[in-house]
Amino acid sequence: MSSIMNNALIKDDFLLAKRLIEKKGFRFTKQRKLILEQFFITKRHLTAEDIYNRLKDFNIGLATVYRNVKIFTSMGIIKEIVVDGVSYYELKIYSKKPLHLHFQCLSCNDIIDIDEREVALEYIKLNRAIEDINNLEIYDVNIMLVGLCNKCIG
Repeated sequence: MSSIMNNALIKDDFLLAKRLIEKKGFRFTKQRKLILEQFFITKRHLTAEDIYNRLKDFNIGLATVYRNVKIFTSMGIIKEIVVDGVSYYELKIYSKKPLHLHFQCLSCNDIIDIDEREVALEYIKLNRAIEDINNLEIYDVNIMLVGLCNKCIG
């Protein structure tokens, strides 16, 4: 078993994603397994190129990475965040932090999750007000704050 299988909770979430992929009629190939694992073992937002570079030694091509990232995104397993024309991906469906904002550093280009409870509660209030005022149902949100991270400030 791979290194991600050490943690029982991660293993359960990984198996749920595997079942979803199979339920949607896709085979859970070695390539899909390796690509999906990257989202469970990193704390960073990944580009398809990042995943490709991590998996080059497994003979997984960039086109395979792009194709599977698109499949995982369509299933709601991962979420795409586009910043300045670059697509970043993060685990969505089992992330344990369903609502969080993002911060992009203009200097080092890192994307950081902002997932403080108080901020999330304020967003939920705002979300409900927007829905009520405009008679809408909001299912997802992408909020990107932009500035300098603490590493680049000093």
